[in-house]
Amino acid sequence: MTLRKNSFHMASSEEIKSGHVTDIYFQRARQILQKKNIDKRVRLEVTLKKRFPEGWDWGVLCGLEEVITLLQDLPVDLWALPEGTIVHVHEPVLMVEASYQKFSVYETAVLGLLCQASGIATKAARCVKAAQGRPIYSYGVRRVHPAIAPMVERAAYIGGCAGVSSVVGAELLGIEPFGTIPHALILILEDSTTASLMFDEVIEKTVPRIVLIDTFGDEKFEALENAELLKGNIDAVRLDTPSSRRGDMLEIAREVRWELDTHGYENIKIFISGGIDEDVIPQLNEVADAYGIGTAISNARVCDFAMDIVEIRQSDGQWEPTAKRGTRSGAKQLCICDKCGRREVSRWGREPRQCPKCLTPWEPRLKQYLDNGKLTQALPTAQEIRAYVLEQLSRHTL
Repeated sequence: MTLRKNSFHMASSEEIKSGHVTDIYFQRARQILQKKNIDKRVRLEVTLKKRFPEGWDWGVLCGLEEVITLLQDLPVDLWALPEGTIVHVHEPVLMVEASYQKFSVYETAVLGLLCQASGIATKAARCVKAAQGRPIYSYGVRRVHPAIAPMVERAAYIGGCAGVSSVVGAELLGIEPFGTIPHALILILEDSTTASLMFDEVIEKTVPRIVLIDTFGDEKFEALENAELLKGNIDAVRLDTPSSRRGDMLEIAREVRWELDTHGYENIKIFISGGIDEDVIPQLNEVADAYGIGTAISNARVCDFAMDIVEIRQSDGQWEPTAKRGTRSGAKQLCICDKCGRREVSRWGREPRQCPKCLTPWEPRLKQYLDNGKLTQALPTAQEIRAYVLEQLSRHTL
């Protein structure tokens, strides 16, 4: 085994596309099947069989675009829920039909692409739902390997974040990156007001003026100093108080809000960042106008999807339901009623024509994306997927 030199520790696109990023037992399974000339066509299904992490009861499917990139031009048929669909335990999210001998080495990558992106999108969506309309910005790329920064930012954006901080992530999404002023600039310039004035002088006016107010002094006084010096030409003040000095963040924000309002700066918003997660957002909503969230989103627990054979085609061409213990055999379809929200998993090809509760016609949700490796439909943009997620989050029943 050779050691990579002068390289980051990451797989190349070629290694992923060739199936080299695989668990060794899949590679050995292929070797055995090739040696014994066994080539059976199978249907493999991706589901969450046990539970979501952290007590979640729903998740956001993300990563499908990269799965399609991986499998495109391979002898594979692929059906999946649209990217951004809210999913539950035991629901099919994706199905592959292929020769197992040819497909086996791709299972590891398919699951990796779905599990991590879905975990990030889900955590972002949960924070967005907790914020009740207040924008959330993704600040977490410094907590992950830089090679996956674009994936992290895309998943966070699809989950509902209003913007992302990294240049590369914003370029992928076709949006402007979002950021404020770093503590480092204030330290170098020796006070926050100097940094604010220079930011206002140098940076284009289309960029929001968000002042960081907790580097040296009390948040209340720094907020007022900056507001008065810039004559109110500030969009927001950012609270990012370190944990060692934080105390009660809600009370600090209340005090800042009170003083700004008292001195005639009601238009200046309050932006809160630093260790924010979904559990603290509801109480901060009283005073917060927006949030910057890093680690909680970028390092979200993965959605632990599994991929299992559920059918094997026999020599007579018929599909035989077959699955390991703990897995429901047979290919499945998911139906969701847009009117009442009822969800039903049915056997593949036997989908009910209407919701049994409200009698509304419904369509099978798993759609074909690849036919023998060829794309069968155009893929939505990240903006379209994000809008789909937000529309689902607006409903009472997920």
